[in-house]
Amino acid sequence: MKHIFYLLSAALTVLAACSDSKQKEAENLNNERVNLILDTDLGPDYDDVGAMAVMHVLADSGQVNILAVMSSNHNEQVIPCIDVINTYYGRPDIPLGAPKSDGGVYDGDGHNPSWAQLLVEKYPHKALSTSDAEDAVKLYRRILGQAEDRSVVICTVGFFTNMRDLLQSEPDEFSELNGRQLVGKKVKRLVSMAGGFPEGREYNVWKDASASYEAINNWPTEIIFSGWEIGDPIRTGLKVSQTSGDQNPIKDVYAIALPQDNPEGRQSWDLTAVLVAIKGAAPFFGVERGTISVKEDGSNTWTEEENGRHYRLVETNAPEAIAEILDNYLLEAPQKK
Repeated sequence: MKHIFYLLSAALTVLAACSDSKQKEAENLNNERVNLILDTDLGPDYDDVGAMAVMHVLADSGQVNILAVMSSNHNEQVIPCIDVINTYYGRPDIPLGAPKSDGGVYDGDGHNPSWAQLLVEKYPHKALSTSDAEDAVKLYRRILGQAEDRSVVICTVGFFTNMRDLLQSEPDEFSELNGRQLVGKKVKRLVSMAGGFPEGREYNVWKDASASYEAINNWPTEIIFSGWEIGDPIRTGLKVSQTSGDQNPIKDVYAIALPQDNPEGRQSWDLTAVLVAIKGAAPFFGVERGTISVKEDGSNTWTEEENGRHYRLVETNAPEAIAEILDNYLLEAPQKK
Protein backbone atom coordinates (compact mmCIF):
# COMPACT_ATOMS: atom_id res chain seq x y z
CA MET A 1 0.00 0.00 0.00
CA LYS A 2 2.91 2.38 0.69
CA HIS A 3 3.79 2.92 -2.94
CA ILE A 4 0.49 4.61 -3.75
CA PHE A 5 1.27 7.38 -1.30
CA TYR A 6 4.69 7.95 -2.86
CA LEU A 7 2.99 8.21 -6.24
CA LEU A 8 0.53 10.75 -4.88
CA SER A 9 2.85 12.82 -2.73
CA ALA A 10 3.97 15.20 -5.48
CA ALA A 11 0.43 15.79 -6.69
CA LEU A 12 -0.85 16.39 -3.18
CA THR A 13 1.95 18.86 -2.49
CA VAL A 14 0.88 20.90 -5.49
CA LEU A 15 -2.79 20.65 -4.60
CA ALA A 16 -2.17 21.66 -1.00
CA ALA A 17 -1.05 25.09 -2.19
CA CYS A 18 -4.60 25.66 -3.41
CA SER A 19 -6.15 25.20 0.03
CA ASP A 20 -7.48 28.29 1.82
CA SER A 21 -9.54 29.09 4.89
CA LYS A 22 -12.83 28.89 3.01
CA GLN A 23 -12.15 25.29 2.00
CA LYS A 24 -11.68 24.24 5.61
CA GLU A 25 -15.42 24.65 6.18
CA ALA A 26 -15.86 21.33 4.38
CA GLU A 27 -12.59 19.62 5.31
CA ASN A 28 -12.13 16.67 7.64
CA LEU A 29 -9.78 18.49 10.02
CA ASN A 30 -9.49 16.04 12.89
CA ASN A 31 -7.80 13.30 10.83
CA GLU A 32 -9.94 10.66 12.51
CA ARG A 33 -11.12 7.64 10.61
CA VAL A 34 -14.42 8.45 8.88
CA ASN A 35 -17.44 6.28 9.67
CA LEU A 36 -19.07 5.99 6.26
CA ILE A 37 -22.30 4.69 4.77
CA LEU A 38 -22.25 4.60 0.97
CA ASP A 39 -25.57 4.80 -0.86
CA THR A 40 -25.23 3.90 -4.56
CA ASP A 41 -27.37 3.21 -7.62
CA LEU A 42 -24.63 1.02 -9.14
CA GLY A 43 -25.93 -0.16 -12.49
CA PRO A 44 -27.13 2.59 -14.82
CA ASP A 45 -23.54 3.85 -14.85
CA TYR A 46 -20.23 2.31 -13.83
CA ASP A 47 -18.38 5.14 -12.12
CA ASP A 48 -20.07 3.72 -8.99
CA VAL A 49 -17.67 0.80 -9.36
CA GLY A 50 -14.74 3.20 -9.36
CA ALA A 51 -16.20 5.02 -6.36
CA MET A 52 -16.40 1.76 -4.42
CA ALA A 53 -12.78 0.99 -5.34
CA VAL A 54 -11.65 4.37 -3.99
CA MET A 55 -13.58 3.74 -0.78
CA HIS A 56 -12.02 0.32 -0.23
CA VAL A 57 -8.47 1.45 -0.95
CA LEU A 58 -8.86 4.28 1.56
CA ALA A 59 -10.27 1.76 4.03
CA ASP A 60 -7.15 -0.37 3.48
CA SER A 61 -5.05 2.61 4.56
CA GLY A 62 -7.15 3.10 7.71
CA GLN A 63 -8.85 6.31 6.63
CA VAL A 64 -12.43 5.04 6.61
CA ASN A 65 -14.59 2.55 8.47
CA ILE A 66 -17.24 1.25 6.07
CA LEU A 67 -20.43 0.82 8.10
CA ALA A 68 -22.71 -0.31 5.26
CA VAL A 69 -23.35 -0.06 1.53
CA MET A 70 -26.91 0.66 0.40
CA SER A 71 -28.51 0.33 -3.00
CA SER A 72 -30.88 3.12 -4.04
CA ASN A 73 -31.77 1.11 -7.14
CA HIS A 74 -34.30 -1.74 -7.24
CA ASN A 75 -32.43 -3.47 -10.08
CA GLU A 76 -31.80 -7.06 -8.96
CA GLN A 77 -28.11 -7.10 -9.93
CA VAL A 78 -27.07 -4.10 -7.84
CA ILE A 79 -26.64 -5.80 -4.46
CA PRO A 80 -24.86 -8.86 -5.94
CA CYS A 81 -22.42 -6.53 -7.75
CA ILE A 82 -21.82 -4.54 -4.55
CA ASP A 83 -21.19 -7.83 -2.77
CA VAL A 84 -18.69 -8.87 -5.48
CA ILE A 85 -16.67 -5.69 -5.00
CA ASN A 86 -16.78 -5.87 -1.20
CA THR A 87 -15.63 -9.49 -1.35
CA TYR A 88 -12.83 -8.69 -3.80
CA TYR A 89 -11.45 -6.14 -1.34
CA GLY A 90 -11.68 -8.60 1.54
CA ARG A 91 -14.79 -7.21 3.23
CA PRO A 92 -17.55 -9.72 2.44
CA ASP A 93 -19.45 -9.02 5.66
CA ILE A 94 -20.24 -5.35 5.15
CA PRO A 95 -24.00 -4.94 5.78
CA LEU A 96 -26.05 -4.35 2.63
CA GLY A 97 -29.40 -2.63 2.32
CA ALA A 98 -31.89 -1.87 -0.45
CA PRO A 99 -35.08 0.20 -0.81
CA LYS A 100 -38.35 -1.48 0.12
CA SER A 101 -40.76 1.42 -0.39
CA ASP A 102 -43.16 1.60 -3.31
CA GLY A 103 -41.97 3.41 -6.39
CA GLY A 104 -38.35 4.41 -6.65
CA VAL A 105 -36.09 3.49 -9.53
CA TYR A 106 -35.41 0.21 -11.32
CA ASP A 107 -32.52 1.09 -13.59
CA GLY A 108 -29.80 -0.92 -15.26
CA ASP A 109 -30.18 -0.63 -19.01
CA GLY A 110 -27.55 2.01 -19.72
CA HIS A 111 -23.81 1.85 -20.32
CA ASN A 112 -23.53 -1.78 -21.42
CA PRO A 113 -25.06 -3.68 -18.49
CA SER A 114 -23.19 -6.81 -19.56
CA TRP A 115 -20.47 -5.86 -17.10
CA ALA A 116 -22.89 -6.42 -14.23
CA GLN A 117 -23.78 -9.86 -15.49
CA LEU A 118 -20.08 -10.68 -15.87
CA LEU A 119 -19.36 -9.72 -12.26
CA VAL A 120 -22.04 -11.94 -10.77
CA GLU A 121 -21.07 -14.87 -13.00
CA LYS A 122 -17.30 -14.61 -12.60
CA TYR A 123 -16.65 -13.51 -9.01
CA PRO A 124 -17.59 -14.89 -5.58
CA HIS A 125 -20.43 -13.30 -3.65
CA LYS A 126 -23.20 -14.34 -1.26
CA ALA A 127 -26.06 -11.97 -2.14
CA LEU A 128 -28.35 -13.38 -4.82
CA SER A 129 -30.56 -10.38 -5.56
CA THR A 130 -31.29 -6.83 -4.53
CA SER A 131 -34.77 -7.73 -3.27
CA ASP A 132 -33.23 -10.20 -0.80
CA ALA A 133 -31.17 -7.48 0.91
CA GLU A 134 -32.19 -5.97 4.23
CA ASP A 135 -34.52 -2.98 4.23
CA ALA A 136 -32.24 0.04 3.80
CA VAL A 137 -34.25 2.16 6.23
CA LYS A 138 -34.08 -0.53 8.92
CA LEU A 139 -30.33 -0.87 8.41
CA TYR A 140 -29.82 2.89 8.49
CA ARG A 141 -31.80 3.17 11.71
CA ARG A 142 -29.91 0.31 13.37
CA ILE A 143 -26.51 1.76 12.49
CA LEU A 144 -27.43 5.32 13.41
CA GLY A 145 -29.14 4.21 16.61
CA GLN A 146 -25.89 2.63 17.78
CA ALA A 147 -23.61 5.45 16.61
CA GLU A 148 -22.10 8.28 18.60
CA ASP A 149 -23.66 11.69 18.05
CA ARG A 150 -22.59 13.39 14.80
CA SER A 151 -20.20 10.56 13.98
CA VAL A 152 -21.51 9.20 10.67
CA VAL A 153 -20.90 10.51 7.16
CA ILE A 154 -23.36 9.41 4.48
CA CYS A 155 -22.27 9.57 0.84
CA THR A 156 -24.94 9.28 -1.84
CA VAL A 157 -23.87 8.62 -5.43
CA GLY A 158 -27.30 7.63 -6.66
CA PHE A 159 -30.95 8.41 -6.07
CA PHE A 160 -32.37 10.00 -2.91
CA THR A 161 -34.97 7.26 -2.37
CA ASN A 162 -33.40 5.90 0.81
CA MET A 163 -32.72 9.39 2.16
CA ARG A 164 -36.38 10.35 1.78
CA ASP A 165 -37.55 7.08 3.33
CA LEU A 166 -35.13 7.46 6.24
CA LEU A 167 -36.30 10.99 7.01
CA GLN A 168 -39.92 9.80 7.00
CA SER A 169 -39.29 6.79 9.24
CA GLU A 170 -40.95 6.43 12.63
CA PRO A 171 -39.47 5.51 16.02
CA ASP A 172 -38.69 1.80 16.38
CA GLU A 173 -36.67 -0.67 18.42
CA PHE A 174 -33.43 1.05 17.37
CA SER A 175 -34.31 4.59 18.39
CA GLU A 176 -37.14 6.54 19.96
CA LEU A 177 -36.40 9.34 17.49
CA ASN A 178 -38.14 9.78 14.17
CA GLY A 179 -36.01 9.74 11.04
CA ARG A 180 -35.31 13.45 10.77
CA GLN A 181 -34.43 13.66 14.46
CA LEU A 182 -32.18 10.61 14.22
CA VAL A 183 -30.30 11.99 11.22
CA GLY A 184 -29.90 15.37 12.90
CA LYS A 185 -28.46 13.75 16.01
CA LYS A 186 -26.18 11.09 14.53
CA VAL A 187 -25.08 12.25 11.07
CA LYS A 188 -22.14 14.60 10.70
CA ARG A 189 -22.75 15.45 7.06
CA LEU A 190 -24.17 14.18 3.81
CA VAL A 191 -21.94 14.26 0.72
CA SER A 192 -23.83 13.82 -2.55
CA MET A 193 -22.99 13.48 -6.20
CA ALA A 194 -26.06 15.39 -7.27
CA GLY A 195 -27.19 18.52 -9.02
CA GLY A 196 -25.86 20.83 -11.68
CA PHE A 197 -24.44 24.20 -10.70
CA PRO A 198 -25.29 27.00 -10.80
CA GLU A 199 -28.41 25.36 -12.22
CA GLY A 200 -29.35 22.14 -13.95
CA ARG A 201 -31.42 18.99 -14.06
CA GLU A 202 -29.03 16.22 -13.12
CA TYR A 203 -29.74 12.50 -13.40
CA ASN A 204 -29.44 11.50 -9.73
CA VAL A 205 -31.87 14.24 -8.77
CA TRP A 206 -34.53 13.97 -11.47
CA LYS A 207 -34.65 10.17 -11.76
CA ASP A 208 -36.54 9.97 -8.45
CA ALA A 209 -37.52 13.62 -8.40
CA SER A 210 -40.09 13.36 -5.61
CA ALA A 211 -37.56 11.70 -3.27
CA SER A 212 -34.91 14.31 -4.15
CA TYR A 213 -37.33 17.14 -3.53
CA GLU A 214 -38.35 15.81 -0.11
CA ALA A 215 -34.90 14.67 1.03
CA ILE A 216 -32.77 17.63 0.02
CA ASN A 217 -35.25 20.27 1.13
CA ASN A 218 -35.72 18.63 4.54
CA TRP A 219 -32.25 17.25 5.35
CA PRO A 220 -31.23 18.49 8.83
CA THR A 221 -27.41 18.43 8.53
CA GLU A 222 -24.98 20.09 6.16
CA ILE A 223 -24.79 18.70 2.62
CA ILE A 224 -21.78 18.95 0.33
CA PHE A 225 -22.69 18.61 -3.34
CA SER A 226 -20.29 17.34 -5.97
CA GLY A 227 -22.15 18.57 -9.01
CA TRP A 228 -22.26 17.18 -12.54
CA GLU A 229 -19.76 19.77 -13.71
CA ILE A 230 -17.14 18.63 -11.16
CA GLY A 231 -16.77 15.02 -12.26
CA ASP A 232 -17.46 15.56 -15.95
CA PRO A 233 -13.93 16.61 -17.04
CA ILE A 234 -12.13 14.16 -14.73
CA ARG A 235 -11.61 11.05 -16.86
CA THR A 236 -10.48 7.85 -15.17
CA GLY A 237 -10.41 4.09 -15.63
CA LEU A 238 -8.29 3.71 -18.76
CA LYS A 239 -5.16 2.74 -16.84
CA VAL A 240 -6.84 0.03 -14.79
CA SER A 241 -8.63 -1.28 -17.88
CA GLN A 242 -5.25 -1.95 -19.49
CA THR A 243 -3.67 -3.84 -16.59
CA SER A 244 -2.77 -7.51 -16.82
CA GLY A 245 -4.46 -10.29 -14.90
CA ASP A 246 -7.96 -11.69 -15.14
CA GLN A 247 -9.15 -11.62 -11.53
CA ASN A 248 -9.92 -7.95 -11.03
CA PRO A 249 -13.59 -6.87 -11.23
CA ILE A 250 -12.63 -3.18 -11.38
CA LYS A 251 -10.49 -3.80 -14.45
CA ASP A 252 -13.19 -5.94 -16.04
CA VAL A 253 -15.90 -3.31 -15.69
CA TYR A 254 -13.86 -0.51 -17.22
CA ALA A 255 -12.46 -2.77 -19.95
CA ILE A 256 -15.97 -3.75 -21.03
CA ALA A 257 -17.66 -0.38 -20.69
CA LEU A 258 -15.08 2.22 -21.73
CA PRO A 259 -14.92 1.35 -25.46
CA GLN A 260 -18.59 2.09 -25.96
CA ASP A 261 -18.73 5.57 -24.43
CA ASN A 262 -15.30 7.10 -23.90
CA PRO A 263 -12.14 5.18 -24.76
CA GLU A 264 -10.03 7.87 -23.06
CA GLY A 265 -11.66 7.41 -19.65
CA ARG A 266 -15.02 7.67 -17.91
CA GLN A 267 -16.32 10.76 -16.16
CA SER A 268 -15.59 10.56 -12.41
CA TRP A 269 -18.80 11.90 -10.92
CA ASP A 270 -19.17 9.37 -8.10
CA LEU A 271 -15.45 9.05 -7.39
CA THR A 272 -15.19 12.73 -6.48
CA ALA A 273 -18.02 12.48 -3.95
CA VAL A 274 -16.44 9.48 -2.22
CA LEU A 275 -13.03 11.15 -2.18
CA VAL A 276 -14.45 14.25 -0.49
CA ALA A 277 -16.64 12.27 1.90
CA ILE A 278 -13.54 10.51 3.24
CA LYS A 279 -10.68 13.00 2.84
CA GLY A 280 -12.45 16.36 2.79
CA ALA A 281 -12.62 18.92 0.00
CA ALA A 282 -9.16 20.46 0.39
CA PRO A 283 -6.72 20.27 -1.29
CA PHE A 284 -8.66 18.69 -4.14
CA PHE A 285 -11.48 21.21 -4.55
CA GLY A 286 -12.69 24.51 -3.26
CA VAL A 287 -16.08 24.96 -1.64
CA GLU A 288 -18.77 27.58 -1.94
CA ARG A 289 -21.46 28.02 0.67
CA GLY A 290 -25.06 28.63 -0.29
CA THR A 291 -28.43 26.95 -0.70
CA ILE A 292 -29.64 24.55 -3.37
CA SER A 293 -33.29 24.76 -4.32
CA VAL A 294 -34.77 21.58 -5.78
CA LYS A 295 -38.04 21.70 -7.68
CA GLU A 296 -40.56 18.90 -8.02
CA ASP A 297 -39.42 18.15 -11.57
CA GLY A 298 -35.89 17.40 -10.34
CA SER A 299 -34.29 20.61 -11.56
CA ASN A 300 -32.19 22.72 -9.24
CA THR A 301 -30.83 26.21 -8.78
CA TRP A 302 -28.07 27.48 -6.52
CA THR A 303 -27.79 30.69 -4.51
CA GLU A 304 -24.43 31.62 -3.03
CA GLU A 305 -24.92 33.00 0.47
CA GLU A 306 -22.70 33.36 3.50
CA ASN A 307 -25.03 31.51 5.86
CA GLY A 308 -26.44 29.01 3.40
CA ARG A 309 -27.44 25.50 4.43
CA HIS A 310 -25.30 23.73 1.86
CA TYR A 311 -21.90 23.63 0.16
CA ARG A 312 -20.92 22.88 -3.40
CA LEU A 313 -17.52 21.86 -4.73
CA VAL A 314 -15.78 24.24 -7.11
CA GLU A 315 -12.86 23.41 -9.37
CA THR A 316 -9.50 24.72 -8.17
CA ASN A 317 -7.14 22.25 -9.85
CA ALA A 318 -6.67 20.83 -13.32
CA PRO A 319 -8.97 17.83 -13.89
CA GLU A 320 -5.93 15.83 -14.99
CA ALA A 321 -4.34 16.23 -11.54
CA ILE A 322 -7.43 14.87 -9.79
CA ALA A 323 -7.72 12.09 -12.38
CA GLU A 324 -4.17 10.96 -11.64
CA ILE A 325 -4.93 10.63 -7.96
CA LEU A 326 -8.15 8.70 -8.57
CA ASP A 327 -6.56 6.44 -11.19
CA ASN A 328 -3.82 5.49 -8.74
CA TYR A 329 -6.49 4.38 -6.28
CA LEU A 330 -8.14 2.27 -8.98
CA LEU A 331 -4.80 0.60 -9.71
CA GLU A 332 -4.16 -0.35 -6.08
CA ALA A 333 -4.57 -4.05 -5.31
CA PRO A 334 -6.58 -5.12 -2.24
CA GLN A 335 -4.60 -5.63 0.94
CA LYS A 336 -4.67 -9.08 2.45
CA LYS A 337 -6.94 -9.17 5.48
